[in-house]
Amino acid sequence: MTVTKIAVLGAGSWGTTFAKVLADCAADTDAETVITLWARRAEVAESINDEHLNPAYTRDIRLPASIQATTELLEAVRDADMIVLAVPAQGLRPHLTQIKDELKPGVLVVSLIKGLERETGLRMSEVIAEELVIAEDQVVVVSGPNLAMEIARQEPTASVVACTNEDNAKKVVSYCNPSYFRPYTNTDVIGVEMGGVVKNVIALAVGMCDGQNLGDNSKASVITRGLAETTRLALKLGGRAETLAGLAGLGDLVATCASPLSRNRTAGRMLGQGKTVLEIQTEMKQVAEGMKSAKAVTQVARSNGVEMPICEAVVRVLEDRLVVKDMANLLLSRDLKAEVRP
Repeated sequence: MTVTKIAVLGAGSWGTTFAKVLADCAADTDAETVITLWARRAEVAESINDEHLNPAYTRDIRLPASIQATTELLEAVRDADMIVLAVPAQGLRPHLTQIKDELKPGVLVVSLIKGLERETGLRMSEVIAEELVIAEDQVVVVSGPNLAMEIARQEPTASVVACTNEDNAKKVVSYCNPSYFRPYTNTDVIGVEMGGVVKNVIALAVGMCDGQNLGDNSKASVITRGLAETTRLALKLGGRAETLAGLAGLGDLVATCASPLSRNRTAGRMLGQGKTVLEIQTEMKQVAEGMKSAKAVTQVARSNGVEMPICEAVVRVLEDRLVVKDMANLLLSRDLKAEVRP
């Protein structure tokens, strides 16, 4: 039987959890799969190898013994048939630069990352194809309502596996479909990625409402209008409306805005309570991608003539150009117009 080697780069909550998804799927199907999880810190790798635990990120969830961790980046990717990327968006390119000469021809590269590169405004799939000099149909994106801890606890969820080549999307699906994780394929990579990017910014806004003790009406309004903003931008860039109405759009937005497990909603709540960006970054163990990508989102929107008032207001708060308590009044004072344009 052919052995498939999969490298997962990033041992945070989502990287660790997705490695578990892969391992559980292999166990369910009796597939010969070797899963190597790259961790930046030695103590994380040691805990995964010796105790099958990653307490800093997945708490007391026991990991399959088939997952082997390493701190050697090149060792992790060498001879891998598939590489899964779960590193922070703004650190992606430097990691790709290090591994590009070790990749097998035809390797599939899977992105779990929901962000835009700040300097270029590129989506993660674009950064990957550009830096690794590979075809766009070798890059696969996984996105959806995927709160890591719920999946680590094997609570049922669905997700989207997107690639311009549907056969490659199906191939990735074959490696990540244990009983509790249901992946659907999609060829709309732009729509899937933009849904995952912008929802983080909208979740910051919802968190700000929460931090100010605003009610469910306020939060529902932000979520709904936030979906409209996300859809406008995704369509302008070439995405499809049905994608934004699905798991990678509405589904991911609802999960991220509603759950206390959401890092972006948590960061927004702290902003709403009056904490500074520096205080939040110091206090939170993991990156809230919306704080890093928000400005890139608004820059891409402006360059494409797309109005995104909620995202613009979030950026102004993050840059200390808008007092968070004035955000609601700013949004409500906009020109009156029809909700849906014919």
